[in-house]
Amino acid sequence: MSAPLLEARGLQVQVGRGAARRQLVDALDLCLRPGELWCLLGPNGAGKTQLLHTLAGARAPAAGALQVGGRPLADWPLRELACWRGFVPQQISDAFPAPVIDVVLQGRHPHLSRWHWEGEADTALAEDALARVGLAGWGAREVTTLSGGERQRVAIATLLTQDPPLALLDEPLAHLDLAQQLRVLALLQHEVRTRQRCVLLSVHDLSLAQRVASHALLLDGRGGALAGPVAEVMTEATLSPVWGHALHRHDAQGHTWWLPA
Repeated sequence: MSAPLLEARGLQVQVGRGAARRQLVDALDLCLRPGELWCLLGPNGAGKTQLLHTLAGARAPAAGALQVGGRPLADWPLRELACWRGFVPQQISDAFPAPVIDVVLQGRHPHLSRWHWEGEADTALAEDALARVGLAGWGAREVTTLSGGERQRVAIATLLTQDPPLALLDEPLAHLDLAQQLRVLALLQHEVRTRQRCVLLSVHDLSLAQRVASHALLLDGRGGALAGPVAEVMTEATLSPVWGHALHRHDAQGHTWWLPA
């Protein structure tokens, strides 16, 4: 077995204070390894975003331990951590106009020393990443003029340019049409299968999750979580209570579809 890229032990994630405090995740044990594609599932408000922020190191856990590459998360210098794990948030705000290529090249910054600028090889990586998300030749466009879906693909191109072994993505399909959703999922699958990367992404479409995931992490919205191979986590018996509605599995044409009863 390969060494885990990220490991959580007894992880607790909370929001609010005092009487308004709510336990989103309680005592989660999780181990992410190279060659795995995890889908993070759960209803609205279950804590998917807060958990991803915690795993990425953007917020502190209420309790428990987090290790990245066998090293406590808190011990990582930020630049070194950015070479190891990438994070694409759900909401991206651009404070000022900038060419798309400059935005994508930000993914190379952790790999450069303080006194070095991006070179031809870095630009080639960024241009290739743009082509892979269907935005070839868009480098000169202003990022603030893009649609939500186009901006989301620029964020994914930036992640590809960063090239971390571990990628955490918060609803990367939210602003994309169906064709682009499938393109992005195929890209992530390629990174996992051919380059032994590890991906954890939150997604609402259970059928798409079933199509690509090797593993699933299911949050029930009451602090409980179920993690493991997708065949064990994504069943009618486990999914239906979480959404409070009966869900039926339907297999057709080589794919699995999840439909409400």
